[in-house]
Amino acid sequence: MHSQDQLEAFIEHYTPTDALEIAERESFLKFIKAFGDDAYRRENLIGHICASCWVINHAKNKVLMVHHNLYDSWGWIGGHADGKKNLMAVAIRETAEETGVTNLRLLTTSPVDVNVLAVKAHIKHGKEVPAHLHFNVVYAFVGDEHQALKSKPDENSAVAWIDADKIGQMCTEPHMLPIYERIMQKVKKMG
Repeated sequence: MHSQDQLEAFIEHYTPTDALEIAERESFLKFIKAFGDDAYRRENLIGHICASCWVINHAKNKVLMVHHNLYDSWGWIGGHADGKKNLMAVAIRETAEETGVTNLRLLTTSPVDVNVLAVKAHIKHGKEVPAHLHFNVVYAFVGDEHQALKSKPDENSAVAWIDADKIGQMCTEPHMLPIYERIMQKVKKMG
């Protein structure tokens, strides 16, 4: 995914798996059309495009997750596009930065999920950040669970391989659980 046009085309042809994804897909398309290149910059205070990474182990029974400082919860890896349109590269970069894991095998070249997430107002690096939306694409990878893990203290306090059936106990953000379950169901079907 290397350009706005490619992302827009992907989302236009994306097949949602449930009613929520149908609505999110439409919201995503309207956002891209309305903001163009500004959709990729966090300076757009209404929202911005982000990329997340769903990293599973070879047995597909564990997910690489971080304990997010901002949300005080275990969750997936990801970050802002910050003007970059190669969202797969953003997901790979965020995984390396947030976890130390660089040995990844892509499950599919296209994102496995699209979602729109509401972010509450917060303070980041001493600055007020207003409530906004993350227009998020998710890439799925198999990662090496034997590679050394390292946290990124300004963003997360821990990194771990979480048993897939324990994500619901570890994540304290109930609104994220249906998304995580939807993604896990998709990756279990992939080779």
